[in-house]
Amino acid sequence: MRYRRVGIEGGTYFFTVNLADRNQTLPECDNGYPIRWSLIKAGFSRSIPKGEQRNPSRIAKGERGIWQRRYWEHMIRDEDDFNNHMNYIHFNPVKHGLVTNLKDWPYSTFHRCVSDGLYSQDWIGDNTSNSNKTNYGE
Repeated sequence: MRYRRVGIEGGTYFFTVNLADRNQTLPECDNGYPIRWSLIKAGFSRSIPKGEQRNPSRIAKGERGIWQRRYWEHMIRDEDDFNNHMNYIHFNPVKHGLVTNLKDWPYSTFHRCVSDGLYSQDWIGDNTSNSNKTNYGE
């Protein structure tokens, strides 16, 4: 199967990546995700041409200027926490003014969640209200 991809130079993209076996996670007694992110960033950085602006601190540390230095991670605590994060991800295009109606944002898993009956087509909640939680994953 060949996937159709949008390829707009200078576009802003959001990526998610899953393991082929979604039940597979880090091995037991292994919490080494920071090194995994470091390797992903390094591999990506080596694959694109240099030329971005770098401040003196990045130059001194031998860093490229394409990544934020830190990343945010959050361990999902329970189903409610998972649902809140799904809501957060889905609400972002509206929050940032990219669309007025979420159903108009074509690049979202929201549409699959609607097809699966997890959200209504007109859902426009935010992640602060318990009334907007989905039952994602049930």
